Amino acid sequence: MQFQQLQYFVAVAETRHFTRAAELVHVAQPSLSQQIRALERELGADLFLRARGNITLTDAGEALLPLARRILADTETARYEVQELVQLRSGRVRLGATPSLCTGLLPDVLRAFHDRYPGIRLLIEEGGSHDLVRQLARGALDLALVVLPLPTPSPALTTVELLREDLVVVSSPEAAKPGDGRRTVRIADLEGERLVMFRHGYDLRELTVAACRAEGFEPDFAVEGGEMDAVLGFVRAGLGVAVVPRMVAARSGRGLRVTPLARPGLHRTIALAHRSDVAPPRAARELQRMLLER
Repeated sequence: MQFQQLQYFVAVAETRHFTRAAELVHVAQPSLSQQIRALERELGADLFLRARGNITLTDAGEALLPLARRILADTETARYEVQELVQLRSGRVRLGATPSLCTGLLPDVLRAFHDRYPGIRLLIEEGGSHDLVRQLARGALDLALVVLPLPTPSPALTTVELLREDLVVVSSPEAAKPGDGRRTVRIADLEGERLVMFRHGYDLRELTVAACRAEGFEPDFAVEGGEMDAVLGFVRAGLGVAVVPRMVAARSGRGLRVTPLARPGLHRTIALAHRSDVAPPRAARELQRMLLER
C-alpha cells in the first residue's frame, strides 16, 4: 500500500468520479485508475462499485475511507511539524553545564537564544564534567559545556574550546582581606585561610585542591560540600574565602570582595562538547553557533 494510492482513493471517494479525481490530484486518469486497481489487489477487495456515471463505495471502501483520511492527515501533520522544527519554530535543546557556567556564562546567551527562537524549549542539566560526559555518551544531552581536560578522554566526543577563564578569590568585605591586603593573592597565601569548598565532583574543587598541593600545603576547609550559590552565601556570611570563576564573581552582586590571583594565577578552559557519531539537532546547532560567537 502506497501513500499516493491512498491519496487517489480519497479523491475518487470524495468526487465520485475518476476523471475529476485525476484532475484534483494532477495525474492522468488512466494512471489514477491503474493505482486504484493496484490498491484493490493489495487489499484483496473492490473499493468502488463502478457503473456508468455512478461511482459508489463498497463496504470495504467505506471501511477504508476514514482510515485513509486519518493517515493522510497525520502525514500532513508530520510534514508540518518537521518543517516547523527545521525552521526553528519548535523543538528542544538539551544542554548540560557545570553549575558555575549556569551562573556565569549561560544566562545572557540563553536569553538571546530564547528571544530569537521562543518556540524552542531549553532543558538544562547541571552537573560536573564527568557526569555530563556520561550523559552525552548515552544520548541524554545534545550539547554540554565542560571543563578541559576531560576527566576521562573520550574519542566518542567532539570538543571545541570556548573560552579560557580566570579564577579569583572571593571573601566577605567585613573579613580581613586575604593576602595581607595586597591587590592580588598568591595561591601560597591561601595557606592558613579557611576555605569554603565545593562538593566532590566539582571541577573547581579539584582545580583548587591541586593548586594548593602544588604549593606544598593541604587546604583548610571551613565548610565543604556546597553548590555554587551555597558557597557564595557562606562566603558572604564570613565563613571563609573561596576560589571561583571571574564571571561568577562579576554576576554575584553585592556582599563579596573580589581579589585577583597573582600571575600565573589559575585558569580553566571551557569547551562545548557533543557526540562525534551523531550530529546535534538543528536547534542545538544554532545554540552552539551562538555560544561560539558570543
